[in-house]
Amino acid sequence: MVEVYINNDQNTVEVGNTVILIETVIKAGLNFEGICEPVEISVSYLDNASIQQLNKEYRNCDAPTDVLSFSQEEGSEFLEVPGLPRILGDVVISLEQAVAQSQEYNHSFLRELGYLVAHGLLHLLGYDHLTEEERQSMRCKEERIMAAVNLSRDLERT
Repeated sequence: MVEVYINNDQNTVEVGNTVILIETVIKAGLNFEGICEPVEISVSYLDNASIQQLNKEYRNCDAPTDVLSFSQEEGSEFLEVPGLPRILGDVVISLEQAVAQSQEYNHSFLRELGYLVAHGLLHLLGYDHLTEEERQSMRCKEERIMAAVNLSRDLERT
């Protein structure tokens, strides 16, 4: 069982009904990672100004970004409570950045949003892209998730 909480904390981009997309991407990612226990994850939509503030506060980078992930399983304070879902953490997405990047990469907003959710989820699961090897591994996992939910780049071109 996957509990997904979606918070729309912006008013610059119309989100429509993205709940099914978000849940489908998360479930596909968890499936590929072999995670079948109950989990909770939150996804928040922000504008560029709000995500820039978080990026500055948590990453010392004073610029907007597309996605940030805040894992609840990092560090020595992580505590798993028997009988309760595993709380993975929070994925925060700038919808303004998602729109701009979908236009820049010439694909749909939904593909970009799905990709950012997959990317954020993988960060929550401990993946990173600090080295070229890590970047390639993470990209492969992202594209595998995207293909599973029919949002691969190849499908958009046909």
